[in-house]
Amino acid sequence: MILTGPTFFFTSRTAMALGVCATLFFVVTACSSTPKTKDTAKKALSGTDEQIFLGDTIEKNYDPNVIMKRGEAFFEKEEFTEAIVEYNHFLDLHRTHILASYAAFRIGESQMKRAKGIERDPDPIQKAIEAFERLRKDFPGSRYDSQALEKIQECHDLVAQMHLLVGQFYYRRGSYLAAAHRFEQIMKLYPDKSVAPDALYFLALSYHDLGADDWASEHLTLLAQKYPDSKNSRSGASLLAKIAGIKSAPVLTKKSDPDPASPPSGPPPSGNQPTVAAGLIPSVPAGSFTLPSSASALGLGQSFVNCRLGAWC
Repeated sequence: MILTGPTFFFTSRTAMALGVCATLFFVVTACSSTPKTKDTAKKALSGTDEQIFLGDTIEKNYDPNVIMKRGEAFFEKEEFTEAIVEYNHFLDLHRTHILASYAAFRIGESQMKRAKGIERDPDPIQKAIEAFERLRKDFPGSRYDSQALEKIQECHDLVAQMHLLVGQFYYRRGSYLAAAHRFEQIMKLYPDKSVAPDALYFLALSYHDLGADDWASEHLTLLAQKYPDSKNSRSGASLLAKIAGIKSAPVLTKKSDPDPASPPSGPPPSGNQPTVAAGLIPSVPAGSFTLPSSASALGLGQSFVNCRLGAWC
């Protein structure tokens, strides 16, 4: 049947409308699928597929490759606490794996990354030292052994710097005993570190401010002999010369002997009181021994002078 007139015109318009709708449907569908491709691309993190974080299957919890990828992803995102958990999980399950020594090394690195500077909590640095030492013990001769040894030395440098920073803080507050203890620790544990000359100089300053100039002189002399090119060597030499000048000056003025012919100025002793001649009271002048002025100001008695500071008596 041949359609003519208005009927043919209506049918043609209907067909065209249907064709346009179909075209629009396919265009909208294609446009709506485009963001999904971008979302999928965003799920990659430095080449690590974040799909390893999805799901909680037994295979993913025990698969060494998946566990290592999780640890690496956390490490790259600077989420070091979570990374340490994954590396420890790897070692718990796969200690004989070829990547076990790498996981142990990453634990030490993660602990070092957790430290926020020498003015912060030293606990991560101590844990890093323990992790690297455990690596060298559990995996002797591994490819990370020499790197672990270098990291241990870096950690000890940081610990020595922390001790120096704390000691200087105590010194500025006038807590000279606490400061001296910190500087003594550096000289005892880290004499070969770069902070040793500063620690030795501030240790001498602390002793000087405590009134123990003999000990201060010993450490200033050692500073000049062992670290002649240190930044505090000139200041140390000046302080040593100052202490030497104080020692050379007369500390006590000798009293003139009384005239034996002249009677004593004071009233005669009563019969009930012992006399010096009787030998019951030592004939030691009251002013024959005095503490240095700074030590007296700090309330240090003769017991402090009679014992070494290192004994903490």
